[in-house]
Amino acid sequence: MNLLSVENISKSYGERVLFSDLSFGINQDQKIALIAKNGTGKTSLLNIITGIDTPDTGQVVSRNGIHIAFLPQEPNLNPDLTIEETIFQSDSPILTVLHNYEQALKNPEDTKQYQKAFEQMELHNAWDFETQYKQILFKLKLEDLNLKVANLSGGQKKRLALAQILISKPDLLILDEPTNHLDLEMIEWLENYFAQEKITLFMVTHDRFFLERVCNEIIELDNNTLYQYKGNYSYYLEKKDARMTAEAASLDKAKNLYNKELDWMRRQPKARTTKSKSRIDDFYVIKEKAHQRRKEHKVQLEINMERLGSKIIEIHNVSKAYGNKQILKNFEYTFKKGERVGIIGKNGTGKSSFLNLITKSTAPDTGKVIVGDTIKIGYYTQSGIEVKPEQKVIDVIKEFGEFIPLTKGKVISAGQLLERFMFDRKKQYDYVEKLSGGESKRLYLCTVLIQNPNFLILDEPTNDLDIVTLNVLEDFLLDYPGCLLVVSHDRYFMDKIVDHLFVFKGEGEIEDFPGNYSDYRIYEDSVEVEEKTEPKKEKKNWKKDANSALSYNEQKEYSRIERELKKLAEEKEQMEAAFADGTILADQVNEASQQLQAILDQIEEKEMRWMELMEKMEE
Repeated sequence: MNLLSVENISKSYGERVLFSDLSFGINQDQKIALIAKNGTGKTSLLNIITGIDTPDTGQVVSRNGIHIAFLPQEPNLNPDLTIEETIFQSDSPILTVLHNYEQALKNPEDTKQYQKAFEQMELHNAWDFETQYKQILFKLKLEDLNLKVANLSGGQKKRLALAQILISKPDLLILDEPTNHLDLEMIEWLENYFAQEKITLFMVTHDRFFLERVCNEIIELDNNTLYQYKGNYSYYLEKKDARMTAEAASLDKAKNLYNKELDWMRRQPKARTTKSKSRIDDFYVIKEKAHQRRKEHKVQLEINMERLGSKIIEIHNVSKAYGNKQILKNFEYTFKKGERVGIIGKNGTGKSSFLNLITKSTAPDTGKVIVGDTIKIGYYTQSGIEVKPEQKVIDVIKEFGEFIPLTKGKVISAGQLLERFMFDRKKQYDYVEKLSGGESKRLYLCTVLIQNPNFLILDEPTNDLDIVTLNVLEDFLLDYPGCLLVVSHDRYFMDKIVDHLFVFKGEGEIEDFPGNYSDYRIYEDSVEVEEKTEPKKEKKNWKKDANSALSYNEQKEYSRIERELKKLAEEKEQMEAAFADGTILADQVNEASQQLQAILDQIEEKEMRWMELMEKMEE
């Protein structure tokens, strides 16, 4: 059953055409995602569909009587209402029944009111709804219903707006970046909720795990053309790749034909017959197709980053608290060359505060953070940058740097970096105030990267970025030779970029997990299964347990091996670096190769013994 149809709509702002003649439909039980680059009008399209804005041409037709709910990126809530009042500010009949029942419970002496409210709950079968309603509030951490909206953080407001529309049970739910400001636990709950509920969705999201697990159809807006894919994100990638391959083959054929036709055009006399006129018209169609260029860039850069010394960043016995809230507790860590660390954890566990400690914008309560002399930190924060009025895109980035040096004496200029992040030459001379939210974030990223840091810190870099930009950023970071520390709720991004995780558990506890996000989820899921099947057995820990089954001597051996492995790893890195930078002379290569092999053999031998002891600890 069709719920809503978009018919030949167009939208422009002055000379800037966002889209034109777009048409598609939304049917019951479809879960559709719209994918497009930043600045191509995704949010404008959602505003038109929901009636907030109107198209220049065309129309949006919805089925009579359907309830459409919209979750924008920035919720519009009444600051004077409480959480409870906001939730019940809906015309949903079942919500009214539930609200009356909740009020009756507060006045038990009024038996007549209670009896009436109870009968209405029975009549509307609202008991299951009440359970689900409370579950949604619990999962979105909105238990204190008396809190005023004015006193909520941006993340709490987003969760409240989400709760409000989920509880109202709309026929069609339209979402603009629903996972922004949610922590991983909430995102995964929302995924499961949407996957299991019989609900019709139309959304814009950059969260590719979310797309994979929730959506059954993807619409891509590319160069003002809509492409529809009847499947999830992996299906979309497969079919898009096939389409791009076919387009490339078609483009090559068009180029060949164009060259032949160009030669024919040059040889013809000025007088034309009707037949040749038709061929001329065809020629211009072929020419247009042959000269198409996709504005997509794959980053393959050999960055000539400033040299990293032996000391990177060392964190010694650092503790930090805000009042009674413990962020770090006696934390120790020494960063190594080329490390790629991801940070995950619930909102409020201190992830951003940890980054501020490392960059020394916040001082620890105890302990110290030592930054090596050669370290140049690039810090991408959630707050973004302030730009001057009437400043152009190219001028903003040039304030931070003119180029990034590459190997072999090459450079990538500020303009070229902008092009790689999809600011074409024309866009580079636009005023910054004209940029969309995602484009502004993209520009901010470029201002951090152009400074050529050798220790890059990214705090939620994927928020508001489209999937195309995320792929470009991922490619850039995969080529990045320095240290990388990133906080992100984007699980797909974390899987591609990081090698291990700092898991913020709360109360100052941080675990160093040796793997990416998917590895961590597999581990956590296996622990949950084990706890269910063996409820009396304590949760296993992949780290060393003080109460392990090891003897005293074995515990000493375990600790010794860990220290030796760390030292061997450092020696291996130094040897490999010497080979890479050419400091080993030709007559020393054989001896150095043998030394490196000896180190690798020792590492393998000690890792085998370390694993034996680990297995014994877990018995």
